Amino acid sequence: MSKKELQVSAIENGTVIDHIPADKLFAVINVLGLAELDNAITFGTNLKSTKLGKKAIIKIWDKFLEDDEVNKLALVAPSAKINIIRDYEVVEKKKVNVPEKVEGIVKCMNPKCITNYEKVRTKFTVVNNSPIVLRCHYCEKLTDQEHMEMI
Repeated sequence: MSKKELQVSAIENGTVIDHIPADKLFAVINVLGLAELDNAITFGTNLKSTKLGKKAIIKIWDKFLEDDEVNKLALVAPSAKINIIRDYEVVEKKKVNVPEKVEGIVKCMNPKCITNYEKVRTKFTVVNNSPIVLRCHYCEKLTDQEHMEMI
């Protein structure tokens, strides 16, 4: 190995989230609650990427994402790819897909929406994938990716 190469240790079991836009790394860490985990986590940012220019990557030992976590990831970093690792081997690769419906993940931007003052689970329909735009099921207010606030 030459001095220019950097080796990031492989993980035995867990999840690697790759192709995260570099400027979305900390949004992904926050939305997935990774700071609260006891699992070993490594991340790199501003790595060269032919697709994104600069990308970030996160490796989480002994953690496999639940469906709602994958949906949160898709809303913050729709270009991300997930690799499932078992016994140091990639056993599954998947692209994140922005779901058609989003429930209980994002807060409605409309302060008068029923979801902001009653115990009502938020529901949105995805009206655009790139950039992501959500329409509230209750008040029909549109929320774009830049103004999305996770619950």
